[in-house]
Amino acid sequence: MRFRWSMLLAAIVSNTFVIDCGHATPPVRTLVLGAYTTPREVYNKAIIPAFQRYWRAQTGQEVQFQTSFLGSGTQARAIVSGFEADVAALSLEDDIDSITQAGLIRYDWRATPHKGMVTRSIVVIAVRPGNPKQIRDWDDLRQVAVLTPDIRTSGGAMWNLGAMYGAVLRGFTRESKNDAGAEKFFQAVLRNVTIMDKGARESIITFERGIGDAAITYENEVLIGRQAGKKYEYIIPRSTILIENPVAVISQYADKHGVRDLAEAFVNYLTASEVQSLFMEYGLRPVNLDRPPEDRFPPVLDIFTIRDLGGWGEVKRRLFEPGALYDRVMSQLR
Repeated sequence: MRFRWSMLLAAIVSNTFVIDCGHATPPVRTLVLGAYTTPREVYNKAIIPAFQRYWRAQTGQEVQFQTSFLGSGTQARAIVSGFEADVAALSLEDDIDSITQAGLIRYDWRATPHKGMVTRSIVVIAVRPGNPKQIRDWDDLRQVAVLTPDIRTSGGAMWNLGAMYGAVLRGFTRESKNDAGAEKFFQAVLRNVTIMDKGARESIITFERGIGDAAITYENEVLIGRQAGKKYEYIIPRSTILIENPVAVISQYADKHGVRDLAEAFVNYLTASEVQSLFMEYGLRPVNLDRPPEDRFPPVLDIFTIRDLGGWGEVKRRLFEPGALYDRVMSQLR
């Protein structure tokens, strides 16, 4: 209830001039951002301050942000359940689709030059300094302690398993290139996972605390940690998936709060060249370059997309629905 009152007050303030000593001051408008955990630093430290300066220069208005960072699936469910975010920046398009199916997004959010995507990354394997376990590719995870988040709460976890699944189907593991081979490979790797955190950020923090020999994660999570002085390295498997992260205006809530124009401006702002450069500084690959600079992002031998696996609908059917491959593997391991 407290949050709903804050939304009401923000809506009132956004349409009111404050009188100070006889002088009208510009209105302060509030934008609520619901995001997944991984890009917390780039939004809080770089993009939000840059947008506030941009909006002030364009309109004379001040913008304040209320932000929430959760695992992508958890964030999507919160928005559907009543968390009144004006903008959602999530890990995977299926989470945006779940908000659309709930009737909260009322436009074609994919109708942009980049199909609604705002950042990219790849799935990599974080290892200890010097790579003492000599991890070189997916097959090496059979013999070491591994971290990966929980698929029920984390979009990152779904990307991780999608990367492994695609690598099997494309012939980059010892198993046969089919679902039976993927199930066998998942058994070999997931039996080595003792902790499944709720999000990608929490998982890499667990790794930073000294738990595990390897962590399956976003490339940018490792790069952010290294910028902060953390001592680990990462391995790019020969075959891995291109992560594509979407953003959308939540029509229902942005209209309710009277900030639809502000929300749309913020979403459009995220693909500007200067903002994509900010994302790159925090380890995320840009959407406006087909080939990101190799001095910053190493190339991948075999890179594929979720579309190469049939799209999220097909991947969820094969891997993540009740009784599908992941459930079968976890039941056997338990």
